Amino acid sequence: MRFRRIKPVVIKEFRQVRRDWVSLMLLILIPAFLMVMVGKALNFDVKNVRLAVFDQDKSGQSRDFIRAFTNSGYFSIAADVAGYPEIETNIDSGRALAALVIPADFAKRLDRGDDTPVQILIDGSNSNTATTALGYMNTIIQTYSANLRTEFMTRRGQRFDPPVEMRPKVWYNPNLSSTKFLVPGFIGFILMLASVISTALSIVREKESGTMEQLTVSPLQTFEIVIGKTLPYFLISLASSALVLGMAFLFFDIAVRGSIIWLYLGIVIFLFAALGQGLLISAIAEKQQIAFLIAVLSSILPTFLLSGLVFPIRSMPWLLQIISNVTPVKFFLIVLRGVMLKGTGPDVFWRELLYMLLFAVITLGLSARIMLKKRQAA
Repeated sequence: MRFRRIKPVVIKEFRQVRRDWVSLMLLILIPAFLMVMVGKALNFDVKNVRLAVFDQDKSGQSRDFIRAFTNSGYFSIAADVAGYPEIETNIDSGRALAALVIPADFAKRLDRGDDTPVQILIDGSNSNTATTALGYMNTIIQTYSANLRTEFMTRRGQRFDPPVEMRPKVWYNPNLSSTKFLVPGFIGFILMLASVISTALSIVREKESGTMEQLTVSPLQTFEIVIGKTLPYFLISLASSALVLGMAFLFFDIAVRGSIIWLYLGIVIFLFAALGQGLLISAIAEKQQIAFLIAVLSSILPTFLLSGLVFPIRSMPWLLQIISNVTPVKFFLIVLRGVMLKGTGPDVFWRELLYMLLFAVITLGLSARIMLKKRQAA
């Protein structure tokens, strides 16, 4: 195989992409657009939870207890209600996500050192938000109770030292921002989507226009045709990946902690795997509509649901955990998050690189084999 033999195919494919503005937008601009939109819109951080307060005590201590919620930065007072019917109205209408009910003897109980129950009512229709908000409220109440216990024992001349003291230190993502977790994952999702769909349509387009027959009767070997059809999309996808990484830094302050060389080695291997999948689809399908449908179903669904992008794989049933090994994005995300967030090296993710390389070899080899059989049959 010599490059001068496949050079005309590469030039022809670049001209085709340049003429086809839809493919060019899909490969370059749409990934950047999706990066910003998804990164800004999809966020699991729960802030400014709207809280309805039913304060039956109206004391200084009850107001201080309410301020513990508002000062946390996670809650804002949506309504100061006078009874349970108003709580129900606020939660049903969506004006409040949760309600805090303070009993009438709140301050008296605290002064005596008695246990003082408070009621939390929360809208569970959105289970993820409700669970997170409930965790915040539990932490605030426990912290407030510990401070009161310390003050109460200090007034009595006693010292309160908790038997276990927690000193947390969060690595790699100190603010626990979901954006820093999701954005590297969506880089893999976007590159997979753009690479597979654009490549899947390339050979099918040749079949429908009748120019594929010209390639089959040319002196080019089948694998040279595959390389010639793949190389332009690989270079464009590589440029798109650089654009997406730059936007991740500019818009979300996500810098690459590890080696940029290992990061791009992972991107190169992953792009070959994604392009191999796209070529395999294009070699099988005869119509662009069929190729597009197969490409979407085989890239979007496995990438979003089975790659660990959003949902942890270990929480899935064992059968889905096995099926998740089919998609190369699962392994690419380990490389991406490892290099970008943790600064890890190949000693951590060499198995993932090897799997993606094996996936690329198999899909490109199958594509060449199928095209060779069809070429011989013609």
